[in-house]
Amino acid sequence: YVTGHHPALMRAINDLLRKFGRVTQAELDEIYDRFINTNRFTAEAERATVRLLSQMDAVGDAIDNARTEINDYSGTLDGSVDEMDKGVGESRLRAIIADLMASTSNMSRLNSKLFEQLGDAKSEVIELRESLESIRTESQIDPVTTLANRMFFDTALADAVRHAHRTGDILSILMTDVDHFKKFNDTYGHLTGDQVLRLVAISIKQNVKGLDTAARFGGEEFAIILPGCDAGGAIKVAEQVRKAVMSRELVKRSTGENLGRVTISIGVAHLRKDDTPATLIERADSALYAAKRGGRNMVVAESDPVMVQARSSGHAA
Repeated sequence: YVTGHHPALMRAINDLLRKFGRVTQAELDEIYDRFINTNRFTAEAERATVRLLSQMDAVGDAIDNARTEINDYSGTLDGSVDEMDKGVGESRLRAIIADLMASTSNMSRLNSKLFEQLGDAKSEVIELRESLESIRTESQIDPVTTLANRMFFDTALADAVRHAHRTGDILSILMTDVDHFKKFNDTYGHLTGDQVLRLVAISIKQNVKGLDTAARFGGEEFAIILPGCDAGGAIKVAEQVRKAVMSRELVKRSTGENLGRVTISIGVAHLRKDDTPATLIERADSALYAAKRGGRNMVVAESDPVMVQARSSGHAA
């Protein structure tokens, strides 16, 4: 809350302070579960799984009961047929028919109950499946930008690197950072900061496609995985994203005030034979901060002269 790195959490606390002047321990616990607790989705999934297993047990019990009743009914039918084959009087025949009608009626009620339970179970399973899918989706999405979150990005990059090494395919990544983001937050507030993040996210979404993965890497940093994209193609995508962001004017929603244009800096790295996800990110990050040092609002690739010179200086040192 103090660092301002979690705008949604800040809003929740500020709303409580504005309304009540204080935040209770119970409210803090709830805020923790919503915004910080990484086990929340696991707990929700476990609860949904318990409900599903309980429903399956109930259906199993209902089927077992129905099987028992069917066996009893079959026994009643067989016994009645055997008795009638031996010859019975009219009164006994009437009694047998009455018993069969009662047993048939009972079976009909049991079948109706079983069908009702199966229908309820089907509805419950559909609801649980939707709930689990929602949990899965929510656990992968950044709530502010609706891009993939860091957890999903890490998994996607590991998969992409593994696939590229196995198949020999090419792979590039972009690391991007919003220029002067702290100034937006400090000057206009965190709601405007969120608006800046969403503006960048929209520009990224409009310039990635297919198997590309765009994610909020953390804070004001974004990352894009570009499978099948060489260094030249990655630089082209980076420039498209940079220009798309710069072309949009930021307007403060609460007042309509024009806050000018947002710019971003981008670093580009291309997968090498000995790369891990961490080393690939590290080189893209180095290129990103070279763009920052170079004046911001620019794209720097690891193959650019400024990066080659920096690496040479580092090796010489």
